[in-house]
Amino acid sequence: MPSQFGIEISNTWNRYIFRNLEIHIQTFGDGFMAYWLLKTEPQEYSYSDLERDGSTVWNGVKNNLALKHLRTMAAGDLVAIYHTGNQRQIVGLGEIITQPYPDPAWNDPKKVVVNVRALQKLSRPVTLAQIKQDGSFANFDLLRLPRLSVVPVSEFHWQRLLQLADG
Repeated sequence: MPSQFGIEISNTWNRYIFRNLEIHIQTFGDGFMAYWLLKTEPQEYSYSDLERDGSTVWNGVKNNLALKHLRTMAAGDLVAIYHTGNQRQIVGLGEIITQPYPDPAWNDPKKVVVNVRALQKLSRPVTLAQIKQDGSFANFDLLRLPRLSVVPVSEFHWQRLLQLADG
């Protein structure tokens, strides 16, 4: 793996290096961190909007499986932001900054939201075509369940996505 990618764990602080950007994130509880892919329609809310806003409430998720994934997120989890529609590519990285909480727009405790902050825009987006051509993604839920808006990402797939983003 190229030297600019890495994870160093020290107590409850994780150090991530991506394209010479060093990110220190404190993990909670047992220190376990998960990785996710969040889909967004760029005409409605793009990664550039997230960068401009700094952070946002990730809402509008209605699919039961996607909501189940949202309920398992934790502050400190990392996310890849995927633009749908004509773009179909991962364009940036973010971090979950809150535990899941009930969506204030609904009177239903199963409908939850999380807050997400922007971390790094990818200088080289990772396209859906690249992911489909890479045999290591054969069992990736982005390909298996293409309509799912919140997709868990294994650590292996996360590292591979970062490699593709780096060229």
